[in-house]
Formats: sequence, C-alpha cells, structure tokens
Amino acid sequence: MAVTLDAVLAIDAGNSKTDVAVVAPDGSVTATGRAGGFQPSRTGVAAAVDVLAEAMAAAGIRPEGEAGPRVEHVSACLANADFPVEERDMAREIRRRGWGRRTVVHNDTFALLRAGLPPGAEPCGVAVVCGAGINCAGMTPDGRTARFPAIGRVSGDWGGGGGLADEALWFAARAEDGRGALTELARAVPAHFGRPSMHALIEDLHLGRVPSGRRHELAPLLFSVAAAGDPVALALVHRQADEVVSMASVALARLGLLDREVPVVLGGSVLAAGHAQLNDRIAAGLAERAPRALVSVVTARPVLGAALLGLDALGCAPFAHSKVRAHFG
Repeated sequence: MAVTLDAVLAIDAGNSKTDVAVVAPDGSVTATGRAGGFQPSRTGVAAAVDVLAEAMAAAGIRPEGEAGPRVEHVSACLANADFPVEERDMAREIRRRGWGRRTVVHNDTFALLRAGLPPGAEPCGVAVVCGAGINCAGMTPDGRTARFPAIGRVSGDWGGGGGLADEALWFAARAEDGRGALTELARAVPAHFGRPSMHALIEDLHLGRVPSGRRHELAPLLFSVAAAGDPVALALVHRQADEVVSMASVALARLGLLDREVPVVLGGSVLAAGHAQLNDRIAAGLAERAPRALVSVVTARPVLGAALLGLDALGCAPFAHSKVRAHFG
C-alpha cells in the first residue's frame, strides 16, 4: 500500500510481539500490523529489525525494494534498547532500511510513560512496565531521565511475567519434594499442563515435551492461586508489588520528584490485568513513599505511546493526539 510521506510510522516492539501503525498528521490510523517478538540480544540487531519489517508487511506495507523514505518520522519504541549504545545501533539499522526521513528510537518504557500522560501535560513522570520482564523509566521537562539497565538478575531485576513463572515452578517443585513450604502451586502448576505431579512436569520440561515457551502461562495461574489465599503465592504477588513501588520511588527520587504531583504510570500485561492484590498494594506503597504521585494504569495497546511520540515530533495539533488515543484506547 502507499504510505503518505508526512505520516508517522509508529513501532512498539516487545519481547513477545511487535506492533506497527501508520498514523497520519490528523491522528488517523491508516494501517496496522503485527509480528513476533523483538529479541536483538538473541538474534542480532539486523535479524531483530527484520521482525519489524514482517510487521510492516502484515500491515500491507512493502518495507523494502522502493527508493526513498516512506514516512516523515519513524517512532520506534523497542524492548531491549536498554543502553544508549543499543539505541544507537538499532536506530542505525532502521535508518539503513530507508523507512523514514527521520528515525528516533526509545526504550519501550518511555512509550508507556507518554501514553499515560494526561492530554496537554508536560513530559514529566515515571513509568513502570511489568510484562514479560520489568523496567522503569522517568523524565523531566528539561530532558533529565532516570533509567535502569533492566537486563535481568545481573542488573538487580526481579519479577515480570517470566520471573514470576520461574518462581512458581521453583516453589512448586520444593513443596512437592519436601524442601519447601506447602503450597497449592505444587498441585496447580502440573495440573495446568495436564501432568500428575511436579516430578512429571519437570521431566517433560527438561526433555522438551512441554515447550519452554509455555512457562509464561504460569504467571496468571500464580495470581489465581494467590487470590484463593495461598500464602506462598500471595507472598510472591506482594514481592512483585513492592518491587514496582521500589523502582518507581527510586526513579522519582533521582529526578527530585518525590514531593511533586507527577504521574506514575503502570503498564504491561501483568499490571494491566487488574489483579487487586497486586495493584492495591502498589497504590498503598506509593501512597506511603510518594504521597503526591498520581498513579494510573494504561491498558491501551503500547503502540499508542510510539504514535503519540511521533505526533509530538511532527508538532501535530492536540486533536490528532485525541484521535489516535480513541483508536487505540
């Protein structure tokens, strides 16, 4: 399909899926597409950007093979863009494809923050994303930012959907063989996969009879077991909440915002799911540590933030922002 030159190509690329949208200057969304996960640390940058091209093809956009830029501005909000050198490498590869006159790459946490800012608000606040992994970023109107490396345990991270799934397996295994406390997870986890015991599930995971990619299914199960009153599962949910509060509070403190009325935006599949035992504890923790924080949860598709950042870069009118919010909200 033809793409007008003055449009925005908005890209949200996460660990599990990639979304693209073409947005006109008036906020109209003219095309959308989806592809698989964006994992440059595993595949290399060029192969990861190929996944972005697959999402464009799914939207009916031929990303290669024609001379000249396709859009005015490429707004790419990417998971795994955790260090400035990674942002530069990813931006360089996208520019090499010739998709737009200008390309800006942000870590995807900044897209969440932009999506959660009230209309007309200055770019100021903190966002915590808790989906497959966990990350946090904040910014002030003068351009200062607070970020975390967010590359796993080596950078001090805990939780996210993947981390919670691993904890559920760990506690279930130890409960069954007697090394750990009793927990309903020891029954519920293998039953979810149709296995009679943790021993059987562990063997099948090890031998590949249960694909390792299915482990992410255990995060929602953990919350269900916690909601039924299981103390081990509930302790994990509370730890996740406390981790979110800690990251947000540290970012606010770094930016000198702890005592200011600023947004704290929560998003990602774990936080957007609305688990009361998680989100209520987060709200209570932030009320104690950052009492003036304005806490909100974004449930819109993350590509919204990339689209809004792109419209910002083009200097589009407020009605355009409202229109694209209505489309994705």
